[in-house]
Amino acid sequence: MPAPAASAFVKPKPWSAVAPLLVDVAMGRKPADLVVRNGRWVNVHSGEVIPGTDIAIVAGRFAYCGQDASHAIGERTKVVDARGRYLVPGLCDAHMHVESGMVMVTEFCRAVIPHGTTTMFIDPHEIANVLGLDGVRLMHDEAAAQPVNVFVQMPSCVPSAPGLENAGAELGAREVAEAMAWPNVIGLGEVMNFPGVATNDAAMADEIAATMRAGKTVGGHYASPDLGRAFHGYIAGGPEDDHEGTRMEDAIARVRQGMRAMLRLGSAWYDVASQIKAVTEQGLDPRNFILCTDDSHSGTLVQEGHMDRVVRHAIAQGLKPVTAIQMATINTAQHFRLERELGSITPGRLADFLIVSDLAALVIDEVYARGVRLARNGRLETEIPAYAYPARAKKTVRLGRRLTAADFHIRAPEGANMVRARVIGVIENQAPTRALAAELPVENGLVAMDRRNDVCQIALVERHRGTGSVTNGFVSGFGYTQDCALASTVAHDSHHMIVVGTNKEDMARAANRLGEVGGGVVMISKGRELALVELPIAGLMSEERAEVVAEKAAKLAAAMREMGCTLNNAYMQHSLLALVVIPELRISDMGIIDVTSFRKVDLFLP
Repeated sequence: MPAPAASAFVKPKPWSAVAPLLVDVAMGRKPADLVVRNGRWVNVHSGEVIPGTDIAIVAGRFAYCGQDASHAIGERTKVVDARGRYLVPGLCDAHMHVESGMVMVTEFCRAVIPHGTTTMFIDPHEIANVLGLDGVRLMHDEAAAQPVNVFVQMPSCVPSAPGLENAGAELGAREVAEAMAWPNVIGLGEVMNFPGVATNDAAMADEIAATMRAGKTVGGHYASPDLGRAFHGYIAGGPEDDHEGTRMEDAIARVRQGMRAMLRLGSAWYDVASQIKAVTEQGLDPRNFILCTDDSHSGTLVQEGHMDRVVRHAIAQGLKPVTAIQMATINTAQHFRLERELGSITPGRLADFLIVSDLAALVIDEVYARGVRLARNGRLETEIPAYAYPARAKKTVRLGRRLTAADFHIRAPEGANMVRARVIGVIENQAPTRALAAELPVENGLVAMDRRNDVCQIALVERHRGTGSVTNGFVSGFGYTQDCALASTVAHDSHHMIVVGTNKEDMARAANRLGEVGGGVVMISKGRELALVELPIAGLMSEERAEVVAEKAAKLAAAMREMGCTLNNAYMQHSLLALVVIPELRISDMGIIDVTSFRKVDLFLP
C-alpha cells in the first residue's frame, strides 16, 4: 500500500455522518476501501481470539467484522491477506506526558506509531507550568493535526502545590472551563493536589465541577501510601483514576472504590509487576485495570518501545495476552467514554488496528490508523508533516544574571563544626523519595558535601522570572564519584532548573550553559561539557527527530555513568526532585518541602 500524502491525515468524520455508508458496506451494497482477510480477530469485548475473520473498512471506520467480507470487495477495494495473523486493536496510552520524551507531539507520534500506539491521552502540564494556557493550546493544536488520536487532558494543578512552589504560570477553574470547550480536550489532567481535594479546597472543587459539567473524565493522582480518610475524601471529591499506586494494596483499594487503577511502566517507573498481582493472585476483575506509561524518555521509545513494551511486560507478569491487550485498548476507551469511537475492532469504531504475527510476544508487523497503513515491520511508512512552534514558546530560560560557585554555598549555623541536614533520598525506579538525614562537616563556615557517603548538593534555580534566586539542599542516591554537575530545565512540575553536583564551579557552569542555549540538560565535569541535550521549546522539548534526541540522551546517560551514577534512567529521577506533590522530601524555589506534611522545613535538623 503506498504511503499516504499529508492530505490523507484529516480528522475522520463522526459516526453519524457516515453511518449509512457503513451499513451499505456491511450489507454489500457499496464497496469497502480496505478489506483484510483471513485474520485471527482479537475481540476485546468477548475476550476471544476468533480465527478466519475478515474486516471491511470504509471512511476510516470498521464497517464489517465477520467470516467472509467478499461482498464488500469492489473494483477499487484494497485487499490485504492477514495469512492467519492476529488482528489487534490499536494500543492506547491512558496517561502520559509528551514532554518527558523531550520531543514535540509530532515527533512523539513518529516514534511510537511503529510500536502500535494509535491513541494517546496526554496531559501537557509541563508546558502549562512554563507558558500557561497558551502552551496548552499550542500542544492541543499540534495534537489535533496527527494521523493518530492524541487527546488532551486539561492540566489541573498549575502550580502543582500552591503555597509550596511558584511556577511560570497559574491556571484555575476559569481556564479549565474554557478548555473543556476545545474540540480535542477529553478531560481534566491528573489532580495532584490531593490534600486540596480532601480538604475541599475551593479552587480544586471548582475545576473538578467544571469538568463534570462538561461530561468529561477527571484524572487522579493520589501519591500517598495512606489509604485512610484522606484517600476516601480524595475519591469522594471526584477523581476517577489513579496511576500513582506502587503496591498491590494500592490497586485493590482504588478499584474497590470505583476508580480505574492505571498501572504504569515508563522509563523509570516500574509499577505494573507489584500491582498486577491484584488480578493474577487476588482474582480482581481486570476490566477496571488500565496500562499506561506516564513518562517515557526518547531513548526508551527508540530502543525499547512504547505501549507494546508495557503490554509485553504485563504478559510476562502472568496475564493472558488478551487480558493485557484489553487493559491497553477497550478498558481505556471505556474509561474516557470513547467506547463507541475506538478501543476495539468492531463496526463503527475508527479503523485503528495492528497485524500481529505472535500474540504473546506482541510482534507487530503492520500498524493501521483510520484505515491507512502507517508502519510496517517497525518502520514508519509515511511522512508526518513537521509542526512549528512560534517564537514566544522559546527563550524561556531567564536567570537574570550569571551564576557563580558562591550561589551554591550552604552556610552553617554560627559556630557549628558539624550539622545534621535533611537529605533527599532517591529511590531507583520509583517516583517517591525518602526523607534522609546526614551528619555533614563544616569547612570555613560552609557545609561540605560527603561524596564518600553519596551525599552531594542539589539546587533549584529560578528560571521563569529572572529573579536570580537559588535554593540549596542535599541529595543522595546518584552515586557520583567525580567532580561534576548535571543541570536540567525539565524539573517537574514547576520546571525551574535543577542542578545536582559534587563541584560548585561545575554547578554554576552547567546552570549558565542552559541559560545560553534556552533550556535542556547538560553534564559538566571539571569545566568540560560532557553532554548536552538542547530543549528550546519551553525548555522542555526539542525540535529534532527522536533518534537524534535519543542519541544525545544516550551520550548524557553515558556521561552520568562515567561520573559514577549507576541508577536505571537516572535522568528521569533527577527531573522529579522538585515534584512537591509526591512524598517524602523535595526541593522547590521556596525551600525544602516535606511532602508528607505539605510544609516547608528547615534544611538543618536539631
